[in-house]
Amino acid sequence: MIGPENNPGIAPGVFKELFHLVKEDYNHNEVQVSTYIVELYNDKLIDLLKPNGTNENYRLDIKYNKKGAVHVAGAIEKIVNSAEELSKVFREGIANRSTAATLMNKNSSRSHLIITICLKVTHRQTGNVLSGKLTLLDLAGSERQSKTGAKDEQLQEANSINKSLSALGDVISALTSKASHVPYRNSKLTLLLQDSLGGNAKTLIYVNASPSAKNVNETCNSLEFASRFKKITNKVNKNSDSKEIARLKEVIKRLRKGEDLDDNTI
Repeated sequence: MIGPENNPGIAPGVFKELFHLVKEDYNHNEVQVSTYIVELYNDKLIDLLKPNGTNENYRLDIKYNKKGAVHVAGAIEKIVNSAEELSKVFREGIANRSTAATLMNKNSSRSHLIITICLKVTHRQTGNVLSGKLTLLDLAGSERQSKTGAKDEQLQEANSINKSLSALGDVISALTSKASHVPYRNSKLTLLLQDSLGGNAKTLIYVNASPSAKNVNETCNSLEFASRFKKITNKVNKNSDSKEIARLKEVIKRLRKGEDLDDNTI
């Protein structure tokens, strides 16, 4: 997801390309970019951008609208105006992610990391508003206790990770077989990914393959898991609103947060 300066990784490259496209289309569209970053740790959503001293009982809720777009209500969302600003927020978030050392990885991820980038695109001439979302997900790897040596708290973390990955596998199976029911609600992970796998989504998956022969079983399982995504097909629709509808939605959003409205908003 992120690497050294000579090989910065997926996320910084995505940020750079995103703002390149925003700048390229500036004459036609005004684009607002915002982001929030959460982790799913032991089946609990944690806001990685929350300030120190925030109430530990502060709750995040997974919400979605009639079009199936998913949003984490309560998460701190920051507006960013450049790839550099987005990278800074990203580094701030991942610095708070849960990690620990195991026998297989000295910096093992103990959670699933979800970076959500929200786009609001307003056409300068027509006023039509398009909404979009880019989700970057760093899945924690499935673990075998016999290899990782996980005990106590780490074993509980591993069990939670494996359970959510199993639920993700069930969702993929349902989508590829075009089942009448897709079990998104079996896990918070699959609820979060509902609009990243089905609906309007286009999904790209990268797999880390270990070069070690002793990990060949895990590598084969990971590749087989990823190959199943290729069989998912979606029906795509535009998320488009008129300028007035978009304005009213913004008013409702701010009222729900308890914010005061100025004359320009009303």
